[in-house]
Amino acid sequence: MTSKLEQLKQFTTVVADTGDFEAIARVKPVDATTNPSLLLKAAAIAAYAELLNASVSDCKGDVGLASDRFGVAVGQEILKVIPGRISTEVDARLSFDQDAMLKRAHRLIELYDKAGIGRDRVLIKIASTWEGIRAAEILEKEGIQTNLTLLFSFAQAAACADAGVFLISPFVGRIYDWYKKANGNEYTGADDPGVQSVTRIYNYYKANGYKTVVMGASFRNLSQIEQLAGCDRLTISPDLIDKLAADTGKLERKLAPGHTGEARLPLNEAQFRWLSNEDAMATEKLAEGIRQFARDQEKLEALLKAKL
Repeated sequence: MTSKLEQLKQFTTVVADTGDFEAIARVKPVDATTNPSLLLKAAAIAAYAELLNASVSDCKGDVGLASDRFGVAVGQEILKVIPGRISTEVDARLSFDQDAMLKRAHRLIELYDKAGIGRDRVLIKIASTWEGIRAAEILEKEGIQTNLTLLFSFAQAAACADAGVFLISPFVGRIYDWYKKANGNEYTGADDPGVQSVTRIYNYYKANGYKTVVMGASFRNLSQIEQLAGCDRLTISPDLIDKLAADTGKLERKLAPGHTGEARLPLNEAQFRWLSNEDAMATEKLAEGIRQFARDQEKLEALLKAKL
């Protein structure tokens, strides 16, 4: 009997949500994503010790550069075992500074270029703030494709699509976490607020002809993945990928083009900020996510600084 993982791969591109290239080699995804938290975990793996040491070489005390070099070095290793793309994230502490995000994105691409990695194999991850979306719009016009992360609201998704970003990563599990805590409910199946959010975005994009790829992220359980079977892409942790591979039950496709979606919602900055303000979950989870990534970025830089 075919596993649920193989069934899922028939209509969804599976992406590994990890920085561990040994795990990636085992689960064989098409693409992979990293973030400051995953890079911090990778830095503790013995196999990465040499990369960590090489990243601080000739940095002249610039810990930010060393951090970018480590992220790119990890990305290079991952690209050796996947056929597709790696997503590498811009420092979360720059999430409200458009110019700083652009500068950091250009440096990441330059580092990949020097390593012989083409732009067709890299996505620059940026937080889905108003400033991040505007930076991504510029990068896309320059031929640098982007992955807009920490996406929790429909307003963020609408703005990203109008900006022409290549891919968005709506965070299913973190949406679920917020509503579970707020309401005390154990949401399952199609009633899961995270599942409902991605389903709404997917139908909106397809109904309006947007090319932006929807990649569900941050999963807490197999049910959330199964309810989004058919989404363009799903980025899944290795342990959940292993569970899908071990399950030989039937997997039904849930998402497909052709469903009714809402009319286009063009947003200016004031409208975007107002809709964001009205969405307590999205406001809180975006701020929390940026803070968490920033703290892990600082911990990673402390490790690197100790080696400078």
